[in-house]
Amino acid sequence: MHRKWVASPYYRAVIDTLRSARLEADVSQRQLAQRLGKPPSFVNKIELIERRMDILEFIAFANAIGIAPSTLMARLIAVLPDSFEI
Repeated sequence: MHRKWVASPYYRAVIDTLRSARLEADVSQRQLAQRLGKPPSFVNKIELIERRMDILEFIAFANAIGIAPSTLMARLIAVLPDSFEI
């Protein structure tokens, strides 16, 4: 079954923004997973777009890398077009 979101350039932009923020914070996937209380595969699957992230996970992700969720969301909104399909 093909999931539209997997191929979406917009969801790729979400993940690229999250990954960039994690790297800028100098936090490894393993460190982030530990901070979230999850196995390393949790972060890896999100970054490989094998697992979709929900809004609560987004907030936890931001907090775990030391960035305000609203700041991370603003960064994401800045790279997305005003209208797009999900």
